[in-house]
Amino acid sequence: MSLIARLRAYATEALGVGASEPVDDTHLAATALLVHVARVDGILAPAESDRLSRIVQGRYADGPDAARALIERAAAIDAETRDVASLVEMIPHEANITERQELLTMAWSVAAADGIVDEFEEALVERLGRLLGFDEAAVTAARRTGQQGVGAA
Repeated sequence: MSLIARLRAYATEALGVGASEPVDDTHLAATALLVHVARVDGILAPAESDRLSRIVQGRYADGPDAARALIERAAAIDAETRDVASLVEMIPHEANITERQELLTMAWSVAAADGIVDEFEEALVERLGRLLGFDEAAVTAARRTGQQGVGAA
């Protein structure tokens, strides 16, 4: 059984999360990474929560209810993982460079949603970029793009 399958089973049994409709594993893993970024500084600011919801609804879910359910499932998975590397391992190896770049840009956008990228968020998203296979220049470019999206719908 894969790590994501074990975590999904745990979330369903222990937390009652995810018993309803199936979710694409890639979308669940990407959302778990974004939840991790949003919570890394210990404060889930309303702006971060809103940004996370809008991103998930725009990319991975059909409507606000589906987005909320996906974020709940992802939060349960994030709570059970020890490290961002474990979450990155859930992203399929066949994810292309564009998908990985978009995920990194979304991570920067979530980190910057409250107007401040603190040292924990910065270190986490930079590490995420390296784990996704990007060099410093690509991480910096994703940061610029992600921060430009802050405040946009």
